[in-house]
Amino acid sequence: MKVNNMISNKGNSIANQFEIYDGRKTYFQSYGSIIVMIDRKDNKTYLDERYWDYSVTTGKYRNMFLREKKAETQKKIDSGVYILTNLN
Repeated sequence: MKVNNMISNKGNSIANQFEIYDGRKTYFQSYGSIIVMIDRKDNKTYLDERYWDYSVTTGKYRNMFLREKKAETQKKIDSGVYILTNLN
């Protein structure tokens, strides 16, 4: 398992925002909550049903992690591409 702070566009570590690598899975953690899990084995993306859109800050870094805006994330949730589940 490897944990890295997310890096800003200016190259600085972002406090309390983490990318976690664990074999085939990659996680985005904001403060103490897992927000996103990408499972490369089954090629699925899971978002925490409670925290995926918890705050402006969480949303900003979730967007950075997923490389998309909230509207695209919402469309993927609505269409079943992304799965809402309890990651915490």
